[in-house]
Amino acid sequence: MTTINVKSGEYRKQPVRNMQFRLVKGFQTNKKGSYVTVKNEGHFPIAIDEIQIKVDHISDIEFLEGEPMTTTTTTLKVTETDAEAMDRIATRFKILDEMSAACINGDVRAMIVSGPPGVGKSYGVEQQLEKASMFDRISGNRIRYNVVKGAMTALGLYAQLYKYSDKKNILVFDDCDSVFMDDLALNILKAALDSGKNRKICWNSDSALMRREGIPDSFNFNGSAIFITNLKFENVKSKKLQDHLEALESRCHFLDLTIDSERDKMLRIRQVHRDAANGLFGDYHFVDGEGAVVLDFMEQNKTKLRELSIRMALKIADLVKMSPTNWRVLAQNTVFKRG
Repeated sequence: MTTINVKSGEYRKQPVRNMQFRLVKGFQTNKKGSYVTVKNEGHFPIAIDEIQIKVDHISDIEFLEGEPMTTTTTTLKVTETDAEAMDRIATRFKILDEMSAACINGDVRAMIVSGPPGVGKSYGVEQQLEKASMFDRISGNRIRYNVVKGAMTALGLYAQLYKYSDKKNILVFDDCDSVFMDDLALNILKAALDSGKNRKICWNSDSALMRREGIPDSFNFNGSAIFITNLKFENVKSKKLQDHLEALESRCHFLDLTIDSERDKMLRIRQVHRDAANGLFGDYHFVDGEGAVVLDFMEQNKTKLRELSIRMALKIADLVKMSPTNWRVLAQNTVFKRG
């Protein structure tokens, strides 16, 4: 049986560093990430003979004895170099910019953007909105968009849709997944995003809010909507939520940013640093390569950090700026996981 050394990995949130195992099944990838299946043989105090060690890349595995075991899908996956992966991710974010602009212009009625937190989904959409509203701000005209964050009731949704119901108006729902779980809110969204020429929305209950703000009990919605979510739709287990998401997905353009592993998250951070005019840390005015040091520190400690995100990179940069000699100790105590 093939023996491997796992140079860097994780099992049930426990770090695996330079541990040797007998290999059962080679490097594989699925929706949850990459892993190898190995014999436990007392490495972990559980009554399970075969376990899956999570790894980011096949390079995290060193074959000591026997022949490497791979699968066809694995072979296809690992042919993508870091540079190619960064280009793939960059292309997705360019598409996000183009689709956001199309929503703002009214050419696209609705879009769903799916990706992990902290990779720049909201930033990209809001940049397009700011750019499109520049002349409205200069001339003092009403801003034609609104970004809704957090929980929202069905009545609140109805009111927001009315306020931004004109053509080339746009509503952005940023991490506002509660509307997916409310049947009434979902039915309102279905009407607002219907593919028909007239998208009429009705509210058939008495409401003091509507009377106070002069909101009618029915109107036509001619604006656009963007949903920004951390949900990975295909991984949702709730049948009720699956049905809701499918109903929305059928009415929207759907963009998955394809950042599915820790490696992809780290490469997204590096891609932003590579492509930004002044790098990711331009505002910090770093010298002597401190920016690269921050990224290398994140790479080396990616299983220990509370999250892999652009926000995390900037948090660590804050510590470097604050204490150039002691920032690593500060990072270990403020941005590392407990335990």
